[in-house]
Amino acid sequence: MHLLDKLQVNFEEVEPPLSSQEAIDEATRCLYCYDAPCITACPTGIDIPGFIKKITTANLIGSARTIMEANPVGASCARVCPTEELCEGACVLNHSSKAISIGKLQRFATDWAIHNKKILFKAGKKTNQRVAIVGSGPAGLSAARELARLGYHVTIFEKDSEAGGLDTYGIVSFRLPKKISYWEVEQVKSLGVTIQTNTCVGEDITLDELKSSYDAVILAIGMGSVPSLGIPGEQAQEVYDAIDFVKATKTDELATHFSGRKGVVIGAGNTAIDGATCAVRLGASNVKILYRRTEDEMTAYDFEYTFAKQDGVEFRWLHSPTRILLDENGSVTGVECMQMTLGEVDQDGRRRPIPSGHTIVIATDFVVRAIGQSRYSWLDQANIHTKNGIITIDEQFKTTTEGVYACGDVIFGDGQGEAMVVSAAEQGKQTAYSIHQNLADIRKEAHYG
Repeated sequence: MHLLDKLQVNFEEVEPPLSSQEAIDEATRCLYCYDAPCITACPTGIDIPGFIKKITTANLIGSARTIMEANPVGASCARVCPTEELCEGACVLNHSSKAISIGKLQRFATDWAIHNKKILFKAGKKTNQRVAIVGSGPAGLSAARELARLGYHVTIFEKDSEAGGLDTYGIVSFRLPKKISYWEVEQVKSLGVTIQTNTCVGEDITLDELKSSYDAVILAIGMGSVPSLGIPGEQAQEVYDAIDFVKATKTDELATHFSGRKGVVIGAGNTAIDGATCAVRLGASNVKILYRRTEDEMTAYDFEYTFAKQDGVEFRWLHSPTRILLDENGSVTGVECMQMTLGEVDQDGRRRPIPSGHTIVIATDFVVRAIGQSRYSWLDQANIHTKNGIITIDEQFKTTTEGVYACGDVIFGDGQGEAMVVSAAEQGKQTAYSIHQNLADIRKEAHYG
């Protein structure tokens, strides 16, 4: 098999779908609880017993519609949600046998709709009001879908060449193929939503221009690139931003020069796991994740951690990189690390890493930095109030600037929101409802004067 063909196979979806019989068997295990704790545990409030019951009666379009009604990116979430911590974690069968495989059943129903090219929703009666959305990730798409159903003229401005944001570019293909995200985008476009790609707000169009042309603006811009490590040697060509690294594997830019090489990933969140498992699939002979704390403090989901270990990724705890070593040609040869110990609990609830004074060198050929994502500096320049780069909002998702709202990862942090696709989807919906209510109040006030 040609190397590129092999790489394509490596990036095919790893989790197999349920067969029709398996889906029926699993669905009939559901108790259809009247108080359904699984619904309460779902951030978007999907009627889980309802969509599962429809599977047992072969009403798959009804099942898919029930899912997508509550969660406009429900097909993606069927694959990437931490279901064991949410709906499946709340399933009453955990106390007696095994939780219903809600995520797999959700995938079964939405896959059927995708395969059969079903359009699930219709636009509402058009008003004369317009809303601009900056960003077409889960939050932006969800807000657009709801606003279109309420009759608004909606335009999404997307900086990349394809819509979908995180789901299209930021989650590895072997968990979430792009075709799933594309289908969700098409569901939104089918309602008359305009998506203007290759348009960067702040460069191609200003926020002030949007404010003057639209009745409301939503900032659903996610987060930016991975910040620098601030250590010597990271300017080397073999040091990669984890976001760009994953994105390259989803845009047919599969690199062939990782085969047989050793790699190091710095960080221990979900993006770090994605970077490490991508490197394995690109043919790296050994991949190590370095983290300055321990397994107990890592932020990656448990299922992601398990998956990485199954892929052969090694974890080195209490290692904090201090220098990237380069040869005379400027190529990476290793990472120097300070070995750490843990001190008192920090403000974020995790024990603070403290240098031990001892360093070691780990040999490597390339480095992937995955230490979180930076925030957008232009927000302050646009008079959008932020705290540590996080947009400040009220209970209606309003920013401090009149007519401008925000949702998704750009509001995540300091006790605001959660960094999950499903949470971003719910925030998008709620932002749409807030805009609808606020614009209705304005219309009413103008009418009665």
